[in-house]
Amino acid sequence: MATEVMLGEVTCPSGHLVITDGGCLEMWSGDRVPDDEEHPATDFAIVGPDAEEAAETFERQTGTRLYDIPAHAADDVVTIFGEHCREHGHDATLSAFARQIPHRERVRHAVEARETEFIVMGVPVLPLEVPADRPLPVTAIPGEHGWQSIRMAFSDEPVADSWMICELGIDHARFVFADADALNSWEHVLPLDGLADLVLWGRDEEQAAAEFGAPRLDDGLYGWLDLPVEEAYQRALTLEARREEPGAPAFAADFRPHSHHWQVMREVRASDHDAGTTTVAGADILMAMTSVGDGFFPVHLDVDADGLPVSLRIDITGES
Repeated sequence: MATEVMLGEVTCPSGHLVITDGGCLEMWSGDRVPDDEEHPATDFAIVGPDAEEAAETFERQTGTRLYDIPAHAADDVVTIFGEHCREHGHDATLSAFARQIPHRERVRHAVEARETEFIVMGVPVLPLEVPADRPLPVTAIPGEHGWQSIRMAFSDEPVADSWMICELGIDHARFVFADADALNSWEHVLPLDGLADLVLWGRDEEQAAAEFGAPRLDDGLYGWLDLPVEEAYQRALTLEARREEPGAPAFAADFRPHSHHWQVMREVRASDHDAGTTTVAGADILMAMTSVGDGFFPVHLDVDADGLPVSLRIDITGES
């Protein structure tokens, strides 16, 4: 039997944990109202005596709220929902919120309503109420083609039962385990120190490095570290323009501002197990690569004989 390996520990002072695609946190609004001028949207509550039944049969999102409905489609969704309720005999309607619901409030509502997930612009988010008074270890079981599973432990009690609570879709090959309050302070893109790294690699990396005078770095890649962010950005544009030229050397470039995302991904890249932590607003946040790229991953809740949570497991490869 494979031995579990430690990926890291998460702390969750708020008691509300978020698990989602770690590459999508740029969209996270925290306590702020989501504000995307390019993609305006409306949030709805399903209301009425049959709200829960209507939500379950409508099968658009989990629970009695519909988040991030594109503004251009809002009227159509209201019409479709009305037709659905008439067809199924449900006494329920859609009521638009005056403003979109902040993502932190979505977590709070989902936990209180015992809803297993919600979405942020189509990205599934798993909210959990977890112990706030101690670190929560996250481990993984190695398999032949990647992790068999990733597990977060809540207690040492024996597992008496288990069930699947959702399927988590990941598009950036990484999970994030984060305190919901700490994400109010998360900076995904903008550098915290005004600096950025720029690295390049690929089939013709040596040719490209020689052409642009990029030194070899300690990790074997080529590039520049700790550049002023504007200088790094302009160099990145120059590299991209060169890549697009006919007959250009084949290489890739990565612009890495010194954000919280950069901090934790630096730890991930240096880790033997492709996982790392960073501290944000007093909470330890864990980023862990899936080991198999993108996909949909079943999430199971293990409970003890009293029905209390023991652990949460994410199936990765389906091996046993």
